[in-house]
Amino acid sequence: MNRGIDHLVLAVADLEAAAGFYRRLGFTTTPRAQHAWGTDNCLVQLGGNFLELLTVARPHLIAPPAASGTEFSFGAHNQAFLTRREGMSMLVFESRDAEADRAEFIARGLPPWENFHFEREAALPDGSRVKVSFSLAFASDPTMHEAAFFTCRQHAPDLFWKPDYQRHANGATLVSEVVMLADPPSGLADHLGRMQEADAVSRDGDGIIVATPRGTISVVTPDGARERFAGVDLGKSPPMPCFLGYRVHVLDVAAVAGRLGEEGIPHTASGGAVRIAPADAFGALIEFHAG
Repeated sequence: MNRGIDHLVLAVADLEAAAGFYRRLGFTTTPRAQHAWGTDNCLVQLGGNFLELLTVARPHLIAPPAASGTEFSFGAHNQAFLTRREGMSMLVFESRDAEADRAEFIARGLPPWENFHFEREAALPDGSRVKVSFSLAFASDPTMHEAAFFTCRQHAPDLFWKPDYQRHANGATLVSEVVMLADPPSGLADHLGRMQEADAVSRDGDGIIVATPRGTISVVTPDGARERFAGVDLGKSPPMPCFLGYRVHVLDVAAVAGRLGEEGIPHTASGGAVRIAPADAFGALIEFHAG
């Protein structure tokens, strides 16, 4: 089945600093929450998908990869990622049934990772606290150290999604695109096609595009990225494949540019979009657009 973008994991060294930066961008962030395995997060809820700012807060609790090789350690992946850099470390697709996802992934030749089920405490806008729970089905290639993939089923969406958290001063409504780097991009077509239906993947010049029910994934070469984001300092490319950043739909690009100017946040504006370079945004390129 085809699966929409559920959320992006953005690994950061200092969660409070990153959450403060995102509030300066005009996003509303949820209160800090803890995972039992040692990571903490703050979320930016949008219209059906969200950003997860994540840090390793209690490294002594991080479980190493299991000797069996079939248990994916969410914490260990992000801990290792943060020893190299900050930025987008994981792409998560929506799920209605994590067990069915796993069975489909195995049937399509993806590694037979065990599913992972967990719950955590979440703070509601009124200050009360509730338990939310999730089931994850991993679809990662163990040779891809900079990029991991999984699906996420929410078991209490009514407790998770809150309108007060989905209203943003910058008018953000949706993560509309994720941009990846690969050379060649076609090397990712097979893996991404196994997580979606094969016809969701198409060529776009030297790159590929994956169309999902909620947002697209674009895979480009470093040269292709420099051409597309001309005028933005993309820095040195990490080992590929990797995530470069993401695109957010907003209601008024000019208003976003004005806000960034007032906040003193470096940015460029061209072609109806406003962009923040990875070095100025905790390792992930951010592009705001209204088209």
